[in-house]
Amino acid sequence: MPAATKDPYLKRDHVAGHSDVDRATKERLISQVMADSRFGDYLYGCYECGICVAACPSARFYDFSPRRIAQAAARRDVDLMFQQMQEDIWECSQCFSCLRCPRGNNPGGVITIMREVAVKEGLHSAKDALAGYSRIIYKIMSTGTQVSPDMLQPDAFPDWGPEVKDVSENLDLWRRMLPPETMHTTTTGWQVADRTLVELYVIWLETGALDMIAQVDQGIHMILEEIMEEKLEEEGIEI
Repeated sequence: MPAATKDPYLKRDHVAGHSDVDRATKERLISQVMADSRFGDYLYGCYECGICVAACPSARFYDFSPRRIAQAAARRDVDLMFQQMQEDIWECSQCFSCLRCPRGNNPGGVITIMREVAVKEGLHSAKDALAGYSRIIYKIMSTGTQVSPDMLQPDAFPDWGPEVKDVSENLDLWRRMLPPETMHTTTTGWQVADRTLVELYVIWLETGALDMIAQVDQGIHMILEEIMEEKLEEEGIEI
């Protein structure tokens, strides 16, 4: 067991501060968080009342505290905030129960900003947390639907228990029993027009979402570019 940390704000001293990352890098990342136009509306100071922690479902199951997020940001604790970007922020369920804060703080909003910076900068924590979503991103851009029936496999959803195995084994039969609008396939939920896919792709491109995907998964980014190149040409759109 690691020795008890001397700093009560840090979770575990064997990872506290991430000493392998230079101070300038940490400062740059935290500065991006605080420079976000939303940051000032999300943090006003902490009463230490603990209401956000009491309401937080993630705090029940993880070593997670929205109050710790708010306090670190209020103090501009660079080391702690960087550690949180590598660990804590991915334990948040983004339910925003913490908005019960009587001071008007929004720890979930601060976490949203921290996640966005982590993704844009390609931090390992972001890549690890989002690894399972690569196939969903591919499905959205290639079919227009977020989750297709053929994704319901035991290895992808182990938390579903034995039921998902039964679903995957009988999927073809069950899909044929559904209305024709489903096309009786397992590779897509329903049919989406190519024009809709192109519009979605352009939105992701113009808003920088595709650049964020490239930081997290370069492979899926290259596949999306290849898929959409022909569709853009067919629609007469030049990027």
